[in-house]
Amino acid sequence: MSRRLADVAAKVGVSEATVSRVLNGKPGVSQATRDAVLTALDVLGYERPTKLRGDRPRLVGLVLPELANPIFPAFAEVVGGALAQQGYTPVLCTRTAGGISEAEYIDLLLGQQVSGVIFAGGFYAERDADHTHYERLQALNLPVVLINASIESLDFPHVSCDDLIATHQALEHLVSMGHTRIGLLLGPRDHVPSERKLAAARGFAERHGVDLPDALVVHSQYSLESGQASTGRLLDAGATAILCASDPLALGAVRAVRRAGLEVPRDVSVVGYDDSALMNSTDPALTTVRQPIDAMGRAAVDILASMIAGATVSRDELLFEPELVVRRSTAAAPRAAG
Repeated sequence: MSRRLADVAAKVGVSEATVSRVLNGKPGVSQATRDAVLTALDVLGYERPTKLRGDRPRLVGLVLPELANPIFPAFAEVVGGALAQQGYTPVLCTRTAGGISEAEYIDLLLGQQVSGVIFAGGFYAERDADHTHYERLQALNLPVVLINASIESLDFPHVSCDDLIATHQALEHLVSMGHTRIGLLLGPRDHVPSERKLAAARGFAERHGVDLPDALVVHSQYSLESGQASTGRLLDAGATAILCASDPLALGAVRAVRRAGLEVPRDVSVVGYDDSALMNSTDPALTTVRQPIDAMGRAAVDILASMIAGATVSRDELLFEPELVVRRSTAAAPRAAG
């Protein structure tokens, strides 16, 4: 007990006597100090006294599919900081191979009496996945916000990067440099953002007279290794440019192009998606579509805080406009031999 008092007092910057008054429910402590002491208990991993456990609604779950893709740590930094500014403590939950599942994380978060949950990527975007745990959250009426597109049956607010504009920006860039054989390296077939990118690309191709046969559309898992393995089919189909659904996929495409004895961008141009960390430092620096993660993450937190406060929020998708960042992985289409 004395160690707990000392640890919490040091964390908050108050006396052990003040911490003791909070834990015993005594008067004479400001609400701000009381909240800070209770939050410090949570952060340090100490159990609150039984009579204070009902005061635990300052925790918010932040569920990510992985940390290997640098876009997700970036979202975690933005969302976690915005939550802290509003007085909430983020509880980070990340799926790993053979580890805790998304549904199991929901059980843990509900056991912690979280005030709400923010998902930045997850099974809500996969049509063929099990969505039972999302339906459970809906039934509980727990505040939930999704970042990026979801299946239509989940009635949660969500903020998204506009996949249509992103796809058009990248394709306009490639077409302007003379590319007519543009391959698409997308995520899984049942992944809603990839569905949107494909629909946008097909619409663009039809309007601009660009051929987009099935051979130039390849679906892959979201990883550098899968991107590398899948790129060969696009090269076999004669692609002179490859538009990828994530930066790791794009890096895999660059590696595959080199393994085929070709060069980026002399022989094949590559465009990524996200503009995640260090994409300006790759070789070559990656042309990519930048998601406005700061604005998206803060909007997600603002919406969640409004829901926690009991406000009615719109279920319409809040779309944010991306930005094409042109670097050295794209160049004019190679001239045909002869």
